[in-house]
Amino acid sequence: MTRLSVPLSRGIARVTGAALGPYQSAVIRIGFAGTWLLFLLREFPHRQELYGPAGPWSWSLAKELTADNHAFTALMWTDGQLWFECFYVLAVLASVALLLGWRTRTASVLFMVGVLSLQNRSVFVGDGGDNVLHLMSIYLVFTRCGQVWSLDALRAQRAEAARARGERLPADRLGPALWAVLGLALVLVTVTGRFDNGWLIPVLLWAVLAGLGLWWAVDRWARARDPRILLDVVANILHNGALAVIMAEACLIYATAGWYKIQGSRWQDGTAVYYPLHLDYFSPWPGLADLMSSSGTIMMIVAYGTVMVQVAFPFTLFNRRVKNVLLVAMMLEHAVIAVVLGLPFFSLAMITADSVFLPTSFLRRLGALVARARARIAGRGERTVPAPRSSPEPEPGQPEGAEQSAPGAVGAA
Repeated sequence: MTRLSVPLSRGIARVTGAALGPYQSAVIRIGFAGTWLLFLLREFPHRQELYGPAGPWSWSLAKELTADNHAFTALMWTDGQLWFECFYVLAVLASVALLLGWRTRTASVLFMVGVLSLQNRSVFVGDGGDNVLHLMSIYLVFTRCGQVWSLDALRAQRAEAARARGERLPADRLGPALWAVLGLALVLVTVTGRFDNGWLIPVLLWAVLAGLGLWWAVDRWARARDPRILLDVVANILHNGALAVIMAEACLIYATAGWYKIQGSRWQDGTAVYYPLHLDYFSPWPGLADLMSSSGTIMMIVAYGTVMVQVAFPFTLFNRRVKNVLLVAMMLEHAVIAVVLGLPFFSLAMITADSVFLPTSFLRRLGALVARARARIAGRGERTVPAPRSSPEPEPGQPEGAEQSAPGAVGAA
């Protein structure tokens, strides 16, 4: 028992004492928020046809379907045109806020509401990338994805520097005001019976509201450190669990896709690659598609390479070097899909899901490179990206990037 208790206690301490993978969680936050934002902006001229109350998939048809499958969508609360326009704009703003890491926890909840509401409003206009966004928007709510590369982290860094200088920090008035407004809206929606189509999302919204309120109260009034430490432990457990689910989800996507492919002949003879290249809907560049499909060697490499990479990827997680090689291969594959088949948002969603496995050292170098480029453009000399307060080396079998976030850096984010 002693031989097992030591590593077990270390694992428990690691999971409860730190929000693992701060850079990886920041990457997927930026990636999914950016993908959804670009999609909303791209489809803004067509929003009425896709999601509007007078679109081909009418409000009454959507109401009937959601009553049957119990899918959450705020667009079913009323069929008014003004509500739809306001909600679409709010979905855009929530994506921007999450992308920038502004009030990250609240932004992630609003982002989830926007994604679920629009996608469940018209379930027949999406693709595989929408399914990934649908799931990841829920998982992001549980993560502390604003530890780095966010406005929250920048605000926390400045506050810590001010405390080190002995300066008194002004009270945060915007956070409580935002909490009160959203809380009032949630109360009104609940009292008026709008949450009559399922219990999961309403319970999640109320839990987040209560958690944020409790966090603010502890920060403001608790004299002892124990309540804050307890909240940090709970938040770390939720974050690490959600990050593990995101990794498992990505592995499941590739494993199921690969194993289904090898059960038939379409990928063995190249049919599954050849025919989509000649469909008008998936041929934004007919000349490029013809060039690829004219070579049997290219078709064989693409078909067999895709299947092998998808089947092998979950097993490569046990070898970091092989995993990194396959990550590059999968990202290049999705980049080719974005160009050749005209599926940019699907490819962006999948590349973002893959990014959760990127090495922390690479992400740090990438962040430093972006910071230097930004500083050079602004003419302020070289700057570095601040890292979380402590950066212990990851244990074998643990996700890379297990840095400890600065206490109090972003609250519940």
